[in-house]
Amino acid sequence: MLKFLGKRTGYGMLVMLGVIMVIFFLFNILPGDPARMMLGQRADISSVEAIRSELGLDRSVQVRFLNYINDLSPLSLHKHAEEKSFFYLDDNKYNYATLIRVGGISLVAKIPYMGRSYQSNRPVTEILAVAFPNTLLLAFVSISFAMVLGVILGIFSAIKNNTIISKLILVFSVSGMSLPSFFAAIIIAWLFAFVLADYTGLNMTGSLWAVDDFGRGEYIQWKNLILPAITLGIRPLAIVAELTRSSLINVLSQDYIRTAKAKGLSFYRVITRHALKNAMNPVITAISGWFASLMAGAVFVEYVFDWKGVGVVIVDSLETYDFPLIMGAVLLISIMLVIINIIVDIIYGILDPRIRLQ
Repeated sequence: MLKFLGKRTGYGMLVMLGVIMVIFFLFNILPGDPARMMLGQRADISSVEAIRSELGLDRSVQVRFLNYINDLSPLSLHKHAEEKSFFYLDDNKYNYATLIRVGGISLVAKIPYMGRSYQSNRPVTEILAVAFPNTLLLAFVSISFAMVLGVILGIFSAIKNNTIISKLILVFSVSGMSLPSFFAAIIIAWLFAFVLADYTGLNMTGSLWAVDDFGRGEYIQWKNLILPAITLGIRPLAIVAELTRSSLINVLSQDYIRTAKAKGLSFYRVITRHALKNAMNPVITAISGWFASLMAGAVFVEYVFDWKGVGVVIVDSLETYDFPLIMGAVLLISIMLVIINIIVDIIYGILDPRIRLQ
């Protein structure tokens, strides 16, 4: 099991390195001068050059990439010196703890550093630390809604196969898979928060935290989570329902299911104890993949409902060409995708020992 875990973790690290390379080189070959974006087009040349030097933009792309890796790593090497060199430790850049020091080189431990926003000059990690929990909550509630209702609909559709109800569930699944999240968000917001607002009491826009009108601070507005979560969960709900249905129909036709029925087991026990466990493998794959996808796909839904998560941060930073913030947000979503895939591989290894041998 440890060998299996180590292999999957190694694969995940290689994927992350590839993602970091793509993100860095993509945003470092785009046109535009970050120094002028920060200072404005009327800034004088000396100020622009000073900002470029501070950001390390006066170095080659290769050196900037190695320093970017060095900043992102929780354990990194630095050279203490007054002048800038290949590895340069800036006390004002981030907090650190020196582990080992040999000569002028130090091995330090720190929180991964993603740079500072060009617009607000705040650390990217600080901005994402505020927005990420909102996106994580939205994705978790959406996938939970999709998983529970999707599995129930899939089981019911498999049991009632070739009936009107089963066909209606199939139509719903196909419609849900083909419905774009951005379009669904607009329709759902208009229908339930505008047309039916007097009955639902829901808002068209709003985040988890709302400001009290009487100046008594912020409070949690849970009802603002309902429409974004339903909108984001429609597509995975449809896929989970269809996967559960098709997988369960296939399992119910197996010989060991007929044997269990012949032994006199109740239909409920056959479904829960034997069929459902073996039918859930493709469903687990879909749920894990969609949970990671929801972290990225929430961009449009968050923007429509003004849910203050990573999606809104990405849209706002794209409008202002805030490259460090965009790179940090994309990198954070990629890390979540890799971590979720590793967790799913571990679950597979527990459910099916044959996978550990691969």
